[in-house]
Amino acid sequence: MSTMMNTKEIAHYLGIHEKQVYALIKAKKIPCTRVTGKWLFPKDLIDRWIIGDAEKNIRPFLSSGGKKKIALIAAGSNDPVLDILLSSIKLKKQNYYFFSSNTGSMEGLRLLKDNVTDIAWCHLFDPKSGSYNIPFITSDFSSSDITVIHLFYRELGFVTLPGLEKDVESFKDLTGKDILFINRQKGSGTRVLLEYFLAKEKIDHSEIKGFNDEVFTHFEVGMAVKSGKANVGIAAAAVANLFNLKFIPIVKESFDMVLFQSTFFKKGIINLIDTLTSDEFKKSVKALGNYDFRESGKIIYPG
Repeated sequence: MSTMMNTKEIAHYLGIHEKQVYALIKAKKIPCTRVTGKWLFPKDLIDRWIIGDAEKNIRPFLSSGGKKKIALIAAGSNDPVLDILLSSIKLKKQNYYFFSSNTGSMEGLRLLKDNVTDIAWCHLFDPKSGSYNIPFITSDFSSSDITVIHLFYRELGFVTLPGLEKDVESFKDLTGKDILFINRQKGSGTRVLLEYFLAKEKIDHSEIKGFNDEVFTHFEVGMAVKSGKANVGIAAAAVANLFNLKFIPIVKESFDMVLFQSTFFKKGIINLIDTLTSDEFKKSVKALGNYDFRESGKIIYPG
């Protein structure tokens, strides 16, 4: 059964004002139903509506009189380096297009499984094996159909405003009275990691002020901390460098691309890997720091 969202929740999910939701309802442009006087929005239908609208917008890119154009849809996690990578491809190869949605790793895999997206960006930690992504893939996909390509290793950690009265050096520190936390949405790889450590260290999330305040990207975490909306979040090291925030490392994690084998052989994917592994690209993101590209482009599943 699909999860239902109310008008406030769908506005947050889409990143728009609640008044805009009512405008979409009035125009009959959004999947919804009315129950006991309240508007409800099935999440599965909303996801398909978003992707369907994106596909409608990209049809002109699929072919164009002369040179064939290639468009691929991606969903899942996000990272500043990934954003730069997709922009680099757009600048260098005008016949390749990637349309990416920041849904979180778990949702990206679900959308891939349902054939709603071509690619899932993923960084999910499995505490049983101590590894990333593969255990989640093997439990949900047929091994003969799926491919996992390693993109890069990155550091994930606490990002804070310099000058906090007490440094945040552990998850227990998040319960401090002066801490105002900004969280990631449920199903994101960062949220999965956070909830693992809270359970491991027996920390009740109700002790963390701001735990229920959620955003969808690392960049938004950085903006929330920089603006003073919060003073602590968890994000990639690049965010700390971009916003001049203090960074306290938690883990080094594997950021991977998950796709069906039939998609792997498309020219757009080959071009993405070629761009990622080029010296030119690595030099362009070197200033962000804390990234490891030594195994970039490696097929890690099937092994």
